[in-house]
Amino acid sequence: MTAAPLRLVFDPTGDDLEAARKCEADVFLQAYGNTPEEFVLEYGPYDEQTGFLAVLEGDGHAVAAARFIAPGPAGLKTLNDVSRPPWHVDGERSARSAGVDIDRTWDIATIAVRKGEGRGGLCAAALYHGLTRGAIANEIDFTVMIMDSHARRLLSSLSMQTQVLPGTSTAEYLGSPSSTPLWGHVHRAMEQQRHESLDAYRLIYQGIGLDGIALPTDWVWHRRGIAEASAMR
Repeated sequence: MTAAPLRLVFDPTGDDLEAARKCEADVFLQAYGNTPEEFVLEYGPYDEQTGFLAVLEGDGHAVAAARFIAPGPAGLKTLNDVSRPPWHVDGERSARSAGVDIDRTWDIATIAVRKGEGRGGLCAAALYHGLTRGAIANEIDFTVMIMDSHARRLLSSLSMQTQVLPGTSTAEYLGSPSSTPLWGHVHRAMEQQRHESLDAYRLIYQGIGLDGIALPTDWVWHRRGIAEASAMR
């Protein structure tokens, strides 16, 4: 990695992981009123299947973070949560009806970017770049997520298209007044983006334009084996 004011870390550990978790907690408390206790309740069951990305300053302060959940014994949170109010939908059945291979799917559980840092758009693009490259490196073909409408508009502005999970619609979810259960095909989405917005493709897939952010050279999720081993028990 080259020297730079910021660095994108895929699968952080130690202090970097704690910084990512703090960024996530701070952003979601401010934006949606989600408390630490709520995070433990909502995301604790998926800990062994969970990975993070973080955009860190030189002193280790995280200005942005993302959480993904890999397939495992607890299932995928999005598909579990759509069985709850207000949707009452069989999540796995809904995903499979759309052609999603659940065993090759990451749940993009959170995207958190601190306000007032002056680099919000750049940091968000870095997270999407990391999630895309990480998914491809780990042989993940699909993503699912329950996304706030504001964040979805950002995706659409980058020509990163998603589809609504069958049987669901936009509704209130964990403090967000307007969220939608979504799915996407990683490779098809990148190909569509390449045709519709070459500049966005270069930014999100190739990382061209993420100036000032040092990027990883290894996109393999090294703790992937934990989820795989648990699933085989």
